[in-house]
This record gives sequence, structure tokens and C-alpha cells, in this order.
Amino acid sequence: MATVLALYNAPTNPAAFDAYYASTHVPLAKTLPGLRSYEINQGTVMTPGGPAPYYLVAMLKFDSMTDIQAALGSPIGQAVVADLGNFATGGVSVLMFDDNPL
Repeated sequence: MATVLALYNAPTNPAAFDAYYASTHVPLAKTLPGLRSYEINQGTVMTPGGPAPYYLVAMLKFDSMTDIQAALGSPIGQAVVADLGNFATGGVSVLMFDDNPL
């Protein structure tokens, strides 16, 4: 398996972020080719020292890094990435990696 983590910083308008994310971005992202699962945090994102600087964390699972690259390179993937500018006003960091179950 392989994972995409999207770490969203606090938006300028949380209510607008939430509405757009749920009604537009998630349905679009769920059509990514090869997507196996899509999860987000519930409640405050924490660190061992207290609240994290992130408003929302999304975790998308694929079979492999090759599948992630193909998904993001597809027309739908390009639309998902382009859509970030429509609502992620606080910025977003996207990390991708192969999973390594220990």
C-alpha cells in the first residue's frame, strides 16, 4: 500500500472551507483512479505537546506509489490538485509515501 497525506493549515474561513471540502473537493477526490480509501481526522489534530497547526488531515490509500503517480497525473488528479486553490486558503502540504508495516 501507499499513502497520500494532505495536511491543511487553518483556513481563513473555516465554515466556507468545511462546506466546500465536503460538497466539492471530497466527491471529486473520491473519483481518483486507484483510490482504495479516503479518511479525514475527527476533531482537533494533536501532537504530544498539544494542538497541531493543522485544521484537517486527509489520508488517501492506494495500492502503490505508481498508482498514486498515475492518479495524480490523470485528468481527475490534475483537477483535484488544481481545486486546492479554491478552498485551502491557509495552505496545504501533501506528502506521499510507500507504507512499511513493521
